[in-house]
Amino acid sequence: MYCSNRAVLGTEVVKIDENWSYHTSSKEVYDSDCCDSVLLELREYLPKYFGVWSPPTAPNDTYLKLEDVTRKFKKPCIMDVKIGQKSYDPYASAEKIQQQVSKYPLMEEIGFLVLGMRVYHVSSDSYETQNQHYGRSLTKETVKDGISKFFHSGYCLRKDVIAASIQKVEKILEWFEGQKQLNFYASSLLFVYEGSCQPPTMRLGDVTLAEKGGVPKGLLSGGDVLEYNNNIHVINSTENGKIEASVGKGLSKFYALHKKAYSKRHHSQLSLKVENLEQDNMWKSSTCITQEHLNGNVIPQLEKVFCHMPADIKESANVEVRMIDFAHVFPSNTKDEGYIYGLKNLITVLQNILDN
Repeated sequence: MYCSNRAVLGTEVVKIDENWSYHTSSKEVYDSDCCDSVLLELREYLPKYFGVWSPPTAPNDTYLKLEDVTRKFKKPCIMDVKIGQKSYDPYASAEKIQQQVSKYPLMEEIGFLVLGMRVYHVSSDSYETQNQHYGRSLTKETVKDGISKFFHSGYCLRKDVIAASIQKVEKILEWFEGQKQLNFYASSLLFVYEGSCQPPTMRLGDVTLAEKGGVPKGLLSGGDVLEYNNNIHVINSTENGKIEASVGKGLSKFYALHKKAYSKRHHSQLSLKVENLEQDNMWKSSTCITQEHLNGNVIPQLEKVFCHMPADIKESANVEVRMIDFAHVFPSNTKDEGYIYGLKNLITVLQNILDN
């Protein structure tokens, strides 16, 4: 399983030692008697706390037991992004400062660093993994494309995930802009989303797609056979050419739709209207496909409709964004401008990926 630099997600234990500057504050944040509104809100953005633990073989070593954020996901896609303009704390030695700056000289200007990612590709049913060297290779010009890789399923860009991620990062930004108690150094945001696409129930003007069982074969009007794989099945065909079909688990498997399905409609225009019934019609979009533009190939248009979801979908995707790595958190009486700078730049990059 992908690991951050301090927390192993499979076991979720984080060692506490004499250098753990946040140890006292962490007790305050997670204390059942905590009544500080700032710290109570901070809990919402952290992994859940399950006490401390010491291994039998090393009883003097103490670990925090934290929630495994990835546990609820079937195919978790994970990205660790270090936030802030400085990855060293105020008490770091000159040698430590030089060491940290040399690792990623652009940290102060960009405000964040991708420490690693693990992305599930629906197309190949496999994971792509990138480590910290990948993140350090990103420049101002390439950081957008570098991060967008995390949101690509192998077939399409998960705009629903990007939109939901932006909303969650914005909530964390609101917390930082409203507090002057703590400053974070070398801390990260952990992004997790479900990589196995679960398509919503959809309707397409002349073609209706619904998540329900299908029959093994179907005919379009005029005797044209709709070709398909196990993910798309024809359910019914009406006299006016309207068909009903079921879409299986993989959004990526539309490619079974054959151009024969449209061969009798050379000059007709198909209006594709997509609506998410499960989300109470939360979003709608429409586009038009003509046989002249498609040249018998509906696949690219279907990709746009099904995969490139509208930007206003924010809660439909199963996404987690949590703050992790608290080895260098210090009391303060000022805003954490370095962390705020990093969050704002990260939001800008995510928004640019979404808009483009």
